[in-house]
Amino acid sequence: MKSVKKLAAILISVSMLFVFTSCNGNDEESGNTADTNNAANGAVSGTADYAQDMRGLSVKELVAEMKTGWNLGNTLDANEGETSWGNPETTHEMIDEVAKAGFDVIRIPTTWEQHFLEGEDYKIDPEWMARVTEVVNYGIDNGMYVILNCHHETNWIKPATSELDSFTPKFTAMWKQIAENFAEYGDHLLFEGLNEPRIIGGENEWNGGTEDGRKALNTLNKLFVETVRATGGNNGTRALLVPSFAAAVTDAALGDFEVPDDPNMIVSLHAYTPFDFTFSDGKNIFNYDDSVGNSIDWLFGVIDKYFTSKDIPVIITEYGSVNKIEDFAQVPNPRYAENVKWVTKYLERAKESGIPCVWWDNGSHFGTGELFGIFNREELTWYTPDLIDAIMKVYE
Repeated sequence: MKSVKKLAAILISVSMLFVFTSCNGNDEESGNTADTNNAANGAVSGTADYAQDMRGLSVKELVAEMKTGWNLGNTLDANEGETSWGNPETTHEMIDEVAKAGFDVIRIPTTWEQHFLEGEDYKIDPEWMARVTEVVNYGIDNGMYVILNCHHETNWIKPATSELDSFTPKFTAMWKQIAENFAEYGDHLLFEGLNEPRIIGGENEWNGGTEDGRKALNTLNKLFVETVRATGGNNGTRALLVPSFAAAVTDAALGDFEVPDDPNMIVSLHAYTPFDFTFSDGKNIFNYDDSVGNSIDWLFGVIDKYFTSKDIPVIITEYGSVNKIEDFAQVPNPRYAENVKWVTKYLERAKESGIPCVWWDNGSHFGTGELFGIFNREELTWYTPDLIDAIMKVYE
């Protein structure tokens, strides 16, 4: 058995040398039969080079391997194209730098609807699938856990029981294609079915919605799981993330929440806590104090009540605190110091609960608006190195 394993390891190592070549269109010359089969099944050519066996870990063991994460926000989820919201095209070097800093989880928010081919029964444009695959591979190449989702789809994905029949064929077609494309990827790739599902402008939109909305969401989450599982391959046991209504952490959102009956489920939550510190425009809470810390303790208390105390794994797929300094030339910048205190408390508490957290980085650091950007994607440097140091120190 040892000699067989050794031979297998050598073959895998040699095959990885061809990943870059295959991803750049040389499969036809190499006569890669596996890639030909993938293409026949609708998968992007080159995905076979990333085929990997699942390791047989429980989902709880899988989450325990994760430390801390970063979102490639406002990029593949930008409605008019990857660079339409002001961020540069994502490069391998960008993700290399994110991994080098110590982030071992990357979430890739992706919007799919505008990439359906017209008149093709919800077929996703192969060029878009190839681009998403390329960016996913940047994370896999760095040994990161990659979370791929559907993002900014709330204009057509509406958690209301009266609306379900109108869009579920489109929803299942979307996830069937995504899952088939990545069916042979190993357990470092996770799928997240929805992002902040809600009715825009609806009742209790951000805090749990209505009973009907929560019921509809339970149906959608179950449908997502069934659709992915039906595609076979490694998707039969792939870890899948399902969110609460609006991904909210409230009794209203979580009281009716049903985790699908499947052994490989993770709950996805968003928590910018407390909101007046993390998300305000600078007019509200500015300094970290005991009240801020108490809010963080409350947050993880609620999550423990509903999930971690019941051995249900959780990933906070979005968290962060905006940079709210008006005078960016001020050195040292006191806002950074307050955010360092906040992120240290937040992540120490998350670590105690065994919950990985993924910083929401939308690329915006200067000016006005939601300034969650911490990574300068043009210069491949960190706007807030002290904040990065604080994040990584928690996981030493």
